[in-house]
Parts: sequence; structure tokens; C-alpha cells
Amino acid sequence: MLEVSFNSPQCGWMSIGLNDGVREFHTTTAHAPHETALPDLMRILTAMSGSGDAEYLLKWNRDPEEFDFRFIRNGENLAIEIYQYPTEEREDAAKELVYTHSGNADEVIGAFAATFDQLYEDRDTDEFEFNWRQPFPYNEYEEFKRTFERR
Repeated sequence: MLEVSFNSPQCGWMSIGLNDGVREFHTTTAHAPHETALPDLMRILTAMSGSGDAEYLLKWNRDPEEFDFRFIRNGENLAIEIYQYPTEEREDAAKELVYTHSGNADEVIGAFAATFDQLYEDRDTDEFEFNWRQPFPYNEYEEFKRTFERR
């Protein structure tokens, strides 16, 4: 079972982690230059909540490292591949696969849902907007919740 954690943002940075009991991935991501990474992640998982095959790529960074989070839905299966680039140049020859997970789509998306719920619940206590240096993605969160709960 996949566990996803997004810790409270601090000074424009947020620690994120994925752990499936066999493999784990932890990093600290930045709010810029990929300003829409968190809302984009919510939009991607909203789209993945439906049926059918799909593939999405999310770009995020840790300055100077960059990451590609690749989501591949094939029927009831959802795979996550995380690639790391040593610089912001994103040269294909330099990228390294640093994490993979494959599982039931509802369970994978549910792991992210629990983390998004926690971010939402703690947003005032954690001064999310001040510490992330961006507004909380309310619209994307609400759409994700509606779509995930309907399926």
C-alpha cells in the first residue's frame, strides 16, 4: 500500500515522500519555478480518477535538481515513475529513474487524497500561503475531492 506525505511548507519549500513498503522516495520541492506543480498534480489525479487509459507528466524541482513525475493509467492500474535530472537543463541522457510504484488506481489516488486532505486541514495552522509563497489550490482541491468521491 502506498503512503504519500507532503509536510507543511516552510520558506517556499515542501518535503514530499512516497513509500510503498519496498521502495521509498523523499525530497524537498520548491514553489518555483514550477508554480503550478501542486495544482497540476491535483488536476492530473482528478483526470486519472476516471476510467480509461491516460498518461501525464508533472514537472517539479528541488533547485538545481529537477524531477519528472510520470503517471500512467492502464485500466485499473496506475503507475508512478519519478525521474531526477541533476540540473534544470533536463537533459534526457542525464536523467535517472529514482522511484517507481504500480498499484490499483483507486488506492494510489486515495493515498494522495489523504495527503491533500491533511494539507487542506492544516492550511491555516501552517500558514500555507505565507510558507508556500502561493495560494492554496482551493479550486483544484475541491474538483479533485468531488471527482474522487463520485467514482
